[in-house]
Amino acid sequence: MRKLVYYIGVSLDGYIAGPGGEVDFFPVSDELVAWIGANYPETLPTHIRPHLALEDAANLAFDTVIMGRGTFEPALTVPTTRPYAHLRQYVVSTTIDIDDPLVSVHRSDPLTLVRRLKDEDSDKDIWLAGGGTLAGAVLPAIDRLVIKRYPVIAGAGIPMISEVASTESAPAAFAPAAFSPTRRESLADGTQVSWFDRI
Repeated sequence: MRKLVYYIGVSLDGYIAGPGGEVDFFPVSDELVAWIGANYPETLPTHIRPHLALEDAANLAFDTVIMGRGTFEPALTVPTTRPYAHLRQYVVSTTIDIDDPLVSVHRSDPLTLVRRLKDEDSDKDIWLAGGGTLAGAVLPAIDRLVIKRYPVIAGAGIPMISEVASTESAPAAFAPAAFSPTRRESLADGTQVSWFDRI
């Protein structure tokens, strides 16, 4: 069975974006872009890949991406409805409408979608691109974390995992999930990439 992999960039204090979805404060160096191109080229948006001579790069780890509305919407400013046209794209949202037959909107329980995709016959994994709310909703199904930790503190923003189990009448669920570190790489720019597998 293939894995659901949460591959994400975070600040030192655990935020994947600023309070308004800002990501431009992350110090992305040429070294890091080259590292991504060599290791996870499919995670670079389709419209950026030609500028990096990666338009024909093979999908090395993933053939499918799942993202929440907040992760998808910045693509509309490009403008494109296919930020990752080289992957199968799923957007989990109860409110967005996307007029594109190559982008699937999933409106119900995202765990159902993840389980169905995991059961498919493929040698590639599923990339959970974000955001924190979706990651919280599918946390029981996340098999691996690949975390790019940037050398910057955000102070506030969107956390890597949001407390999505809370409602007006019930507090957020406390449900620790144990992962074991399997690998770490440090780049000269101060970014560290760590891999963790679910125990």
